[in-house]
Amino acid sequence: MHYRRLGRSGLKVSEVSLGSWVTFGGQVDENMATNLVHAAYEQGINFFDCADTYANGEAELILGKAIQDLPRVGLVVSSKVFFPTMPGPNGRGLSRKHMTESLHASLKRLGTDYLDLYYCHRYDPDTPVEEIVQTMDIFVRQGKILYWGTSEWGTSQIVQAYGFARQYGLIPPTMEQPQYNLFHRKRLENELAPLAKEFGLGLTVFSALYYGILSGKYNDGVPEGSRATLPEMSWIRDLMTPRRIQKVRDLTAMAREFDMTTAQLAIAWVLHRKDVSSVISGATSMEQLDENLCAAEALSRLGDDEFDRIEKIMGEEDNRD
Repeated sequence: MHYRRLGRSGLKVSEVSLGSWVTFGGQVDENMATNLVHAAYEQGINFFDCADTYANGEAELILGKAIQDLPRVGLVVSSKVFFPTMPGPNGRGLSRKHMTESLHASLKRLGTDYLDLYYCHRYDPDTPVEEIVQTMDIFVRQGKILYWGTSEWGTSQIVQAYGFARQYGLIPPTMEQPQYNLFHRKRLENELAPLAKEFGLGLTVFSALYYGILSGKYNDGVPEGSRATLPEMSWIRDLMTPRRIQKVRDLTAMAREFDMTTAQLAIAWVLHRKDVSSVISGATSMEQLDENLCAAEALSRLGDDEFDRIEKIMGEEDNRD
C-alpha cells in the first residue's frame, strides 16, 4: 500500500481507502463488515470513510464496533454532517447547533473521542459560511476533530470558506470529497484541480467505479444482488446507457490484455492523478476488497500510451459530465 499526503497537510492516507456507503448496514452484515475492515487494515488501508446518514446511523455503529480491536492511532476515521438525522427544523444542515449535536452523536456511535476527518456533506445555503468555519474551528481546537473539509461544494463556496478562515486566523478546510471517474470528470479536472493546487486541498474521491458500472459487472445485464437491484438504488439503471456500456466493454477488453480487471483499470486511472489523495472504495466481499487493493499495483503496468488509449475509448461525448 502506498500513502499520499492529504493535500499540503502532514496527514498521510492510504491511496485506496474503504468506504461504508450502501454496504455497511445494507449489503453486508456486521460480521462481514468487521472482517472487511480488519482485512483492509492488515493490507495497509488506514483511511475508513463514513457519514452520519449512511444506513440511518447504522454504518457508524458497525464501523465503530469493527475498529475497536484496532489501534486507534493507526486509523484515519471520517464522518460527515448535513443531511437530516434529527426531527425538527434544526435537525439538518450546517448550523452550529446541528453540527454540534451531530458530531457528538457520530462520536458516540463510532465509539471514539475524536474524528480525524469531518466533512460538510453538502453546502448549506441557509447557514452563513462564517458560522460553518467558526464551528469547525471550535471543534478542532476542542480536539473533537483533527481536520475538516467539504463534499460536493462549489468552488466559489470553498474559496469563500478558505478566505474567511485565513482572514480571521481560523483553521481552513483541508480536503474536498468529490465524485470522480471516467464518466464524471469535468468538475475535478477543470475546477477542483486548480483550487487544490492553490489552497493545498486534499481530494478524497468517491464513486471511482461510477456506482459499479465501471467494474464491468453490468456489461451483460444486471446481476442479482448488485446495487442496481436495491429499490433505493434503482436510479443506477438510468445511468446504464447503451453507449456507456459499450465503452465499459471496450475497457474490459483492454484490461484483459494487461491481466487486470475492469475495476482495477478504472481505479488505476483515477490514481494516475497525483492531486488525488485517496480513492474511497466499497466492498461487499473479500474478493472485491482484494480486487480494489490491487488497483494500485495495476497502475504500475500502465504508461502514457495506455492512458491515451483509455481516452480514445472514452471519447468526448460521455466523459465530461
